[in-house]
Amino acid sequence: MSDTPAETKPSFRSDVTVELVKHAAGDSDVLWAARVSTAGEHSLEELTKDPERSKGLINFLMRDRHGSPFEHNSMTFFISAPIFVFREFMRHRVGWSYNEESGRYRELQPVFYVPGQDRKLVQQGRPGKYEFVAGTEAQQVLTERALQSSYVQAYEAYQEMLAAGVAREVARAALPVGLFSSMYATCNARSLMHFLGLRTQHEQAKVPSFPQREIEMVGERMEEHWATLMPLTHAAFNMNGRVAP
Repeated sequence: MSDTPAETKPSFRSDVTVELVKHAAGDSDVLWAARVSTAGEHSLEELTKDPERSKGLINFLMRDRHGSPFEHNSMTFFISAPIFVFREFMRHRVGWSYNEESGRYRELQPVFYVPGQDRKLVQQGRPGKYEFVAGTEAQQVLTERALQSSYVQAYEAYQEMLAAGVAREVARAALPVGLFSSMYATCNARSLMHFLGLRTQHEQAKVPSFPQREIEMVGERMEEHWATLMPLTHAAFNMNGRVAP
């Protein structure tokens, strides 16, 4: 790889991307893990049976918070989002594994986050009772202009240092948290449910959550993948107030 910095024009995004790159996850994983307590080695027979016949058991486990059977599965996601999202994300430690691209070992690309038109810009209220409302057209224009200008200036400083031979790990200090990064995140259904309970808002949630919109966008896309893999578990999660068992 060349140490000469590439001349790349900054680009701006308002979305995030979440790709399910591999998984070993299905509703039957919950069933054989739960039934080992009464069926021993015969619990593996659940692998060949239709999990639909045992959705009552899945609901019971969720309702009464018997959590360990929901851990015997795995999902790995490739996520592209602003750095500030990852700094919130990595507060979730139990049941999660992360590997993120490194600004020490590669030249970071100039892709930056700018809120879309639907992103509520104005925070009002007091701590614990904040609400966000739509900004004015003038605030939207200002936000876009100010962020883009700041990003361009920061990346020019980064490129200038690289061109002068400054190490990548030093030059990256000029870059803002609105820069896009990418990572692999691996979890199980139980750890994902805990994440979703805190990082998404939902009409069926018993406990209110107040996530930053950008990490909620990541959570929503992860949930879409998980709901396809484990529809009975996902339905039980919603039915029981979106509280992780």
